[in-house]
Amino acid sequence: SEEINPPRKLNGSSVDIPSYHNLHRELLLSHKRGLVLEEKPELQRVLEQRRLERYKEEELARRRPSDLETELRKRQQKLQEYEQEEIRQRESQQTIPEFVRVKDNLRRTPILWSNSTNN
Repeated sequence: SEEINPPRKLNGSSVDIPSYHNLHRELLLSHKRGLVLEEKPELQRVLEQRRLERYKEEELARRRPSDLETELRKRQQKLQEYEQEEIRQRESQQTIPEFVRVKDNLRRTPILWSNSTNN
């Protein structure tokens, strides 16, 4: 059984490692393109971004809403009330027995039949 030993570095230089060459080449190319390595760690950038967002939200909460915003809020509230009323009506329709609903519909149909027979 032959054991293969990995080749050793001769003088401890990292120039012989291919990944080092690739990394060096990539750094040179990014420098030529003007790409600067990020100066801040990712965590610090995320925390600053959150801090800015929170500050913007606080500023929005402090300032008086414009006329347009108040009008839009009123309309939104009216729509929500209308939707809630529709839901209540549906629920009340579901609690009414089916034969009563059918009877109500039948009361309306003779009017339609009488109009169609007269024409």
